[in-house]
Amino acid sequence: MTDPAAFIHSSDQEILNNLVMGDAGRKKGEDMLFHTYMYFIREGVKKFRITEEESFDAYSETILSALEKIREGSFRGHSSLKTFLFRIFQNKCVDFIRKKTTKKYSVHQTLSIADLSLQLSDAAKSAIQHMIDRTDFDLLRQRLHELGEKCMQLLLLSAEGYTDKVIARELEYKTADVVKTSRLRCLEKLRQLYKQ
Repeated sequence: MTDPAAFIHSSDQEILNNLVMGDAGRKKGEDMLFHTYMYFIREGVKKFRITEEESFDAYSETILSALEKIREGSFRGHSSLKTFLFRIFQNKCVDFIRKKTTKKYSVHQTLSIADLSLQLSDAAKSAIQHMIDRTDFDLLRQRLHELGEKCMQLLLLSAEGYTDKVIARELEYKTADVVKTSRLRCLEKLRQLYKQ
């Protein structure tokens, strides 16, 4: 029987070793993983005919999913890290395409509150909009505080229109790509908090 570790390349092993280390090593491993396979984004555009932004989103979700699976121990080295990641990436791209092309996608196209408010009187619109705004703002502020200071600052700067390059410099991230990945991670945490 072939040893599963035989499929793991030395660069893969370095990434995996860093991912199970303390904070500094783990961060280095995450950066290495993200940058090593970034060319998948171009592959997604070519192979799946999606936009570069859509492919980047699929790639970012792939990295987050892979990190979770690696930490859980789901990745056992039966294939190379590249193969493992590409399978996840391919599934993310297919899911994205499926969402766009199936009837389910149109079901998720809901009416906005603005559309529904056309049916209300002006006084009712104003009162309801004020309550919605107040509730949304209070809930968002509470959830942002639950995320922690770094995520909160990152999301607020992004919302104010600062570029990833400026945010990287301001919050002392290594690169703009790290800011993008961190923002996606923070948004995922925020989404999970909203689900609770």
